[in-house]
Amino acid sequence: MTDAAPLHMTKIAFSATSVADLRAWLEGHGEGDALMTTRYLPKRHEEMVGGSLYWIYEHTLIGRSPIRRFTQRDDGRWHIHLEPVLIPVMPRPKRAHQGWRYLSAADAPADLDGETAGEAMPAGLVRDLSRLGLM
Repeated sequence: MTDAAPLHMTKIAFSATSVADLRAWLEGHGEGDALMTTRYLPKRHEEMVGGSLYWIYEHTLIGRSPIRRFTQRDDGRWHIHLEPVLIPVMPRPKRAHQGWRYLSAADAPADLDGETAGEAMPAGLVRDLSRLGLM
C-alpha cells in the first residue's frame, strides 16, 4: 500500500496588510509553531498533517506554511500548528472564501525556488490578469 499525498488547505491571510506582514507574523514565532485558530476540526485533519496551509492574499495563492498538527483548546476551538515559515509558490488566482477549504496535492501550485522567485508576478497583477481572462 502506498502513502497518498497529503491534503492541503487554503485560507485568506485576513489581517495581513502585505505578504511581508504575513511572513513577519509567521517568522516571529521563532522555533515554535505559528498557531491558527478554527472553530471546527477539519473532518480530514489526519490527511492534512504533513500537508500545507496555502495563503490567499489579494485573491491570489502566494505561499504556504507546512501543517504540523492539530490540538484542541480549552474553549473547544482548535489550533492548527504551522511551521513558522512562508514558502513562496507560483502565484495562482484564488477567489476569496470564508474559513478554510481543502486543496488536493494535484491542484496545489508549485513552490518557487531561488531561480524562479524573480519570475513570480505580484499578487495584484495576477488578480487583474485573471479578471481579464488572461490567466
